[in-house]
Amino acid sequence: MAPSAKKLDQAIHVGSSRNISSTLGLAGGAVDLESANTRKVESRVDRKKLEKAERKLRAKQDRKEFKNVEYEASRLLNEPNEAQSYEEFYMAVNPLQLGEANTKSKDIKIDSFDLSMPGLRILTDSSLTLAYGRRYGLVGQNGIGKSTLLRALAHAAKLDVQREGLDTTLSDIHAKLAEMESDKAESRAASILAGLGFSQERQQFATKTFSGGWRMRLALARALFCEPDLLLLDEPSNMLDVPSITFLANYLQDYPSTVLVVSHDRAFLNEVATDIIHQHSERLDYYKGGNFDSFYATKEERRKTAAREYEKQMAERAHLQAFIDKFRYNAAKSSEAQSRIKKLEKMPVLTAPEAEYSVHFKFPDVEKMSPPIIQMSGVSFGYNKDNILLRNVDLDVQLDSRIGIVGPNGAGKTTALKLLIGALSPTTGLISQNPRLRVGFFAQHHVDALDLNDSAVGFMSKKYHGKADEEYRRHLGAFGITGMTGLQKMELLSGGQKSRVAFACLALTNPHILVLDEPSNHLDIEAMDALSEALNKFQGGVLMVSHDVTMLQNVCTSLWVCDNGTIEHFDGTVKDYKRRITAQANEAGVVKKH
Repeated sequence: MAPSAKKLDQAIHVGSSRNISSTLGLAGGAVDLESANTRKVESRVDRKKLEKAERKLRAKQDRKEFKNVEYEASRLLNEPNEAQSYEEFYMAVNPLQLGEANTKSKDIKIDSFDLSMPGLRILTDSSLTLAYGRRYGLVGQNGIGKSTLLRALAHAAKLDVQREGLDTTLSDIHAKLAEMESDKAESRAASILAGLGFSQERQQFATKTFSGGWRMRLALARALFCEPDLLLLDEPSNMLDVPSITFLANYLQDYPSTVLVVSHDRAFLNEVATDIIHQHSERLDYYKGGNFDSFYATKEERRKTAAREYEKQMAERAHLQAFIDKFRYNAAKSSEAQSRIKKLEKMPVLTAPEAEYSVHFKFPDVEKMSPPIIQMSGVSFGYNKDNILLRNVDLDVQLDSRIGIVGPNGAGKTTALKLLIGALSPTTGLISQNPRLRVGFFAQHHVDALDLNDSAVGFMSKKYHGKADEEYRRHLGAFGITGMTGLQKMELLSGGQKSRVAFACLALTNPHILVLDEPSNHLDIEAMDALSEALNKFQGGVLMVSHDVTMLQNVCTSLWVCDNGTIEHFDGTVKDYKRRITAQANEAGVVKKH
């Protein structure tokens, strides 16, 4: 029987079928090809399965976005980023915790993630676990990617907060304000600002009048005031003085939420951290329930144990392999050889332990010189007649001097160093020095003296003529700038690597006296140990302004305090000075407890 033809009620537009379902008859306008016959065709799509698949796809895309986004490299704390300054970074990632987050677990766990930046893998298949209420110190070598990890974590947390913010109600805000005791907010804010070095007068200034370093303190004060569930701090001590670091350490000891802090300050980590996370070799190792000193001892023991086990296994493998090679084709011994082959195959594969990371700074020998070397007698200085910063300063620096200067920011410590090296002239008083004296000055903002568009080798060859590139590379290697790092543009280096380049340049000047303004900034702990050792071996004089308690203890034999317009000798240790600061803060009512 011949098939019968059926006339359609409307034309089929084949050219427009691109946007038409291939399985469903759609109402209006166009006609679906499959619905052209008379019997009704039901959808073959399981809507529940489709929705489930779409949810999985969205979740996969979210994970992929977090894993693969390329985060910018570590930046100096006081250096603005092209896209976002650290001040904006602190302000953005420390919001009020509102909405649904109050009912959720506040532990943080991220499994099996990768982190990279252009040309560099930071972490591979790593897991991050932060238990609520613990204080984690994140440590690792310069350039390993600690700041990049913090930015990645902040980015993820920020997205989560933005999503939850859509559901925030006015009642949530009222509840949070009540929890924070908003009626006491102003006095609490003033107390935190005072602890971070803001006088009552400074607290009344407009924020736009502050320099970058003081604005960073403002951002830190805001973060402390808001008490977020996760507080992220990247080298906070770099922008603080000893009094402010003492306050911050005391404050964080009673912090109610989770803290993740990148720091190379041993004393600060010993006081603050309850756990240590060691970032190295594209992974994160956890050391629970201990401060930095216990971590360092445990890490060294782990490394030595791993090295012993690896060497033992390599020796056993070599012994088995030698027997196999000798008797594999010997009929009498073939069964024994096969047995050893199986034993060799079953042995776990141990990875070679990392080579011990070490840095060795070295300053050149110093020729003897008759005193006086440098003397300041009755020196006063002010940038104008109405504002005298320093009065009647007497200071004598000899070739065997090891002088440390401490005090609050803005008191005149850096100004005193500039007077000493002749960068500033005293208003009154006398500064005398040996005419043959060479002074090496390490500036706090030493990056300004580097050409970041040039490599370290290229920069040194232009500024310090007369050596082959290979000699400059060897010299940089002594300060931890090894391999291709010395040939990269310096803008790609971490803050600590730039500091090492600056010290390498300083050594080429053959100084008699080293005048150092915050030399520990951005250096990792191994580099700080190497610097301390090199300064102790240096045959010339050392005068340093520093906030790092460990370096002051290891290097300086004489402590001076710059405060209230003068510089006076302090009869005691750095720990004695910190105790005095804490006592003064308690008397002034500066907040410690939460």
